[in-house]
Amino acid sequence: MTAAGAPRYPRDLLPTRRRMLLAGASLGLSALGLPARAAGYPDKPIRLVVPFPAGGATDLMARTMGQKLAERLGQPVVIDNRAGAGGGLGTEAVATSAPDGYTLLFATMGSLTINPSLYKSLRYDPVKSFDPITLTHSTSNLLVLNREIPAKSVTELIALARKSPGELSFASAGNGTTSQLSGELFKSLAKVDLTHVPYKGSAPAMTDFLGGRTSMMFDTASNFVDYVKTGKVRPLGVTGRKRLPSMPNVPSISETPGMSDYEMSLWLGVLAPAGTPGAIVARLHDEIGAAMSSPDIVRQMADAGIDIRLSTPKEFAALIRTDTARWSEVVKRSGVRLD
Repeated sequence: MTAAGAPRYPRDLLPTRRRMLLAGASLGLSALGLPARAAGYPDKPIRLVVPFPAGGATDLMARTMGQKLAERLGQPVVIDNRAGAGGGLGTEAVATSAPDGYTLLFATMGSLTINPSLYKSLRYDPVKSFDPITLTHSTSNLLVLNREIPAKSVTELIALARKSPGELSFASAGNGTTSQLSGELFKSLAKVDLTHVPYKGSAPAMTDFLGGRTSMMFDTASNFVDYVKTGKVRPLGVTGRKRLPSMPNVPSISETPGMSDYEMSLWLGVLAPAGTPGAIVARLHDEIGAAMSSPDIVRQMADAGIDIRLSTPKEFAALIRTDTARWSEVVKRSGVRLD
């Protein structure tokens, strides 16, 4: 018997209707599932891969940010240093990780936008392999000179290098890093011959440079702030267009006559493997932005010559595309190839 007033359906349509209702309920739960998972995220430690050795400026920035982010998320942020191939090994490790928000990349400009022009066999694409979350920092490299080298300016250094081709050497954090390319771009524009001495990271390069075994070095300015203050090294120029607030008396290399086209500005940011749920990317974007905006981090980074630089995921993605094309031209002109 059918209850009075209840609509009658042919017997053969009842299973179909039930299936449709169940399917609709299932779809509704699926649609609700993503925000539900994001609402519970994170429920275990997050691994932040730093594609360079511990002890350098990139590692310092990652650890400072990671500590503050862990406080906001209520879960540990574990720093995982994966050095090698100019940041390529660590970057590749994240590209092939599960897109669940628990493995993130603290990327440098070099590992994302320069490596594709240096290596033919990369297993990641700077645009397709990642979901950008936000930019976090920007800074410049600094050209520092061994105090035994008799040059007090970039102009004097260029003149000295031209008198003794190949005798002056510059240390770098490794083949293909922005540290090396800063030197290669300098060589190209100044028309000088400098001997490149690559190391496996900034820390060992600095050790030999400070020990007088190389003539000069191009590397992240924050690595040299204390050495500049104590007079242990001679700063000649910053690689970005603007002078650094922490070193207002050190000119940009582009201020040197004949070097107006010189520029190597650096940025860093956080990305997730492609396919990471949008709600998790949004949560990380908001929490990282809040962490990086805290006054103590802003002050600490400024003292080290580093600016806080935040962005939307779309802005970050656009910058990656633009800089990948830009550095392709720079690498082509420099003639540097690593495989």
